[in-house]
Amino acid sequence: MQTGHEDADGSPTRRRARNTDALPSHRHEQDLPQQPSREERQAREGQAVQDRHRRRSAVNARKAAQYAASYVADMTGRRPEGVTSLERTQGGWRVGIEVLETHRIPDSTDILAVYRVEIDNEGELVSYRRDQRYYRGRAEED
Repeated sequence: MQTGHEDADGSPTRRRARNTDALPSHRHEQDLPQQPSREERQAREGQAVQDRHRRRSAVNARKAAQYAASYVADMTGRRPEGVTSLERTQGGWRVGIEVLETHRIPDSTDILAVYRVEIDNEGELVSYRRDQRYYRGRAEED
């Protein structure tokens, strides 16, 4: 709907009339947000716990070991020889990765090292450190 008005110079100005029927005159009680029932709140809390559990177990043992080996290779520039330990922690995984640090002849005198790597539940590196070094031909000390 258009209504005619004149500007200061006398030229007609057109303005749109406001349709007041589309605006609510007052809020109805049914339009107010409803509080969730006790059952709905419990269902939401249960879903939140399941979501946290899914996030916590997003990385399985195999993936944790693969991630750890990849991080050690990236950080040291050396190819991992294998996984020496794998442990689930509260925040993710602790993995031991064996690396050939120095190749010697004979192979039994190669110097190996074990790196301890911590991976979070999403597979991200939390920490790593070289835990021990030893000759390949030596038996592990208990």
